[in-house]
Amino acid sequence: MTSRSSRSRRGFGRIERLNSGRYRAAYTGPDQLLHRAPETFETRIDAEAWLTDRRREIVNHTWNPAPVKPKVKPLTFAEYGTAWLQDRDLKPRTRSHYRSLFATYLEPEFGTLPLTRITPALVRSWHATVASGRPTTRAHAYGLLRTILGTAVNDELLSVNPAHIRGAGATKRVHKIEPLTLDQLTTLVAAMPEKHRALTLLAAWCGLRFGELTELRRKDVDLKRRILQVRRGVVRVDGQTIVGTPKSDAGVRDVAIPPHLIPLLRDHLAEHAAWGRDGLVFPGANGGHLAPSALYGRAPSKTRDGWGFYAARVAAGAPSLRWHDLRHTGAVLAAQTGATLAELMARLGHSTPAAALRYQHAALDRDTEIAAALSAMVTPAVTPDTPDRSGIRD
Repeated sequence: MTSRSSRSRRGFGRIERLNSGRYRAAYTGPDQLLHRAPETFETRIDAEAWLTDRRREIVNHTWNPAPVKPKVKPLTFAEYGTAWLQDRDLKPRTRSHYRSLFATYLEPEFGTLPLTRITPALVRSWHATVASGRPTTRAHAYGLLRTILGTAVNDELLSVNPAHIRGAGATKRVHKIEPLTLDQLTTLVAAMPEKHRALTLLAAWCGLRFGELTELRRKDVDLKRRILQVRRGVVRVDGQTIVGTPKSDAGVRDVAIPPHLIPLLRDHLAEHAAWGRDGLVFPGANGGHLAPSALYGRAPSKTRDGWGFYAARVAAGAPSLRWHDLRHTGAVLAAQTGATLAELMARLGHSTPAAALRYQHAALDRDTEIAAALSAMVTPAVTPDTPDRSGIRD
């Protein structure tokens, strides 16, 4: 917009001299709309010539101007992000998680801004304070922002992605997972209600996710071949129970059952599983899918005894153990047998090696601890006056 201009009225059209010294021409057409020249002119006479040509077209009935383009409202982040969430092919739980992140952390900050107004400085300022004290949530929110803006780049709505903070999308595990010892696992299973013991053992020894376990049906359990066929999983999203494919394509797999579990699993199928090929192996009290709350029970306190997983983990000496940590225990046990990275990925249903590598590292750390403990049995007894009982000879 110019701060100063001079405008002259004519019989047809008008010419405006801009602060730059150039001239702008415009006229009102037969359609009663204002039409401006597509460019400004260096001299007044050029602007008059353009208006003369337009007037001649009107008189000769050859006037056919380009349609007047309405002003397009800039696309806001909220509009683009909402469409992105709707069009994306996502698992139900992932979609719910993204919607929550979007509504809670992204839309309040960026929602009303046009996409082109989101700058790297604005993203850095937001990231410095968002989800304070919750590093995982912060990383997830940033990752979603970066992905949405990355799609906008692919759609040619942005030239570059303004979200490029190094390492901002990575998360550090806050909860340090300690795999159970075999003695702890035995105590944990013994403390569980009888109908949930087989479930607990399969979680630990076969490494299945909770949703994969609770969607297992009789037809998925092949005791003769000692195989669990993982084909589906169940999730709870916004109060609804949804059965679908596992978390990733790699989640569709066959998992070998350790032979020592077969007798207990056979007894469980006879006593507690629902009937029929499609009967749930671990049904809830109402015959439907087992809810986490029914498994967890209540935590014991000084005034009353508990029951379920919360009480069992206390009995096992692992009060901070989470159910998903049993999967970690099974993965570490498998890694300790010498399973390769590819074998771990296949058994656990991982699509990338990153998670399986964690279990291999954990197994190595645990083996180092075992080695140190073995030496500790001998080293304290070795003194200059006592013989070496390590069994090692020079």
